[in-house]
Amino acid sequence: VQLQASGGGLVQAGGSLRLSCEASGFAFSFYSMHWYRQAPGKQRELVATITGAGNTNYAGFVKDRFTISRDNAKGGLYLQMNRLKPEDTAVYYCNLLRSGKNYWGKGTQVTVSS
Repeated sequence: VQLQASGGGLVQAGGSLRLSCEASGFAFSFYSMHWYRQAPGKQRELVATITGAGNTNYAGFVKDRFTISRDNAKGGLYLQMNRLKPEDTAVYYCNLLRSGKNYWGKGTQVTVSS
């Protein structure tokens, strides 16, 4: 399993970013995929989930601002982040939970300035 997140950067509050995660080494379309984030000094937290069929679920703190999506043909996972806030500053990770084991990609840093 390989997961590689990209697309982070520095953005002003109110701005947008789109994160991508390239997934390989497993049957991508069969699995739910997740975005997590971890801010300095805080625990890693779940941001959004998408099933193989495309059903989505969001943490309350990003609902109506972030959109998770996927391209099963390409093995791509995405997170469109709009109306970003300084408290969204964190390292963002894509995640696969398979057979009770968590797989993490190298995260991508998102920094939102006020």
